[in-house]
Formats: sequence, C-alpha cells, structure tokens
Amino acid sequence: MVVKFQSEEYFAAANEALQNDEDVAKAAKGHTVALQVTTTDFPELGDKKSFISIVKGVISVGPGDIEDPDVTITQDYDTAVMLDKGELKPQVAFMEGKIKLKGNLMKAMALQKLLAVIGPATSHIEREY
Repeated sequence: MVVKFQSEEYFAAANEALQNDEDVAKAAKGHTVALQVTTTDFPELGDKKSFISIVKGVISVGPGDIEDPDVTITQDYDTAVMLDKGELKPQVAFMEGKIKLKGNLMKAMALQKLLAVIGPATSHIEREY
C-alpha cells in the first residue's frame, strides 16, 4: 500500500517499523527526548508540524505538536523529502544550513546513531510525495 508522505497512514506505518526494528531499539536505548519538527513549504499546507518522541528508549513519531520539546527542528519540504529518501544525511543538512536546530543541541547530537538507522528501518514503506 502506498501512503502519502507524513500522512496519518505514513506515521502509523513508520511507528510500526521503528518500534519493531532491532537497530532502532539499540540506538534509542537510554534516550528520552522530545523533538518538534516543522516542515515549511509543505505542498497545499504551508508549514506542517510533526514530532519524534523517545521515552525510555521507545520511539514514536506522529503529526502535530509535542509538549515541551527538547529540540525544535525546522526544514523545508524539499529537504524533508531528501532526508526521507536517504538522499541527504541529517548531519550534512545541518552543516549546509538546510535544517535549523533550536534547543538542547547536546541531546540532538546524542541522537546521531539513531538518526542513521531510522531511514533504513522505514525504507520499505512505499510513499508518494
């Protein structure tokens, strides 16, 4: 089944994949962090918010706001798509100024291993952009 990028169905499939992936579980172990993501220039929507939450090593993703985010990430739609497709690494996007981080940057930096395994864990989800 093909799902629309960042739709309810997309997040449901992503949660299932992330919560059942051994590499994600290893990388998330010991972390508790709330990330708010704002994607600007989302087609037909303008700005769209989503979140990544890790509570005691258990990850979940979804649409909308998260309470008291540790880190806020801002990116445009094209960058979000390139990151999602694995065409751009998060560290490179940050260094090139394509994503902006605000908040507890130490917590964000501690998630580098996790960010590297999220893409492969969700790569089987067929998406339309």
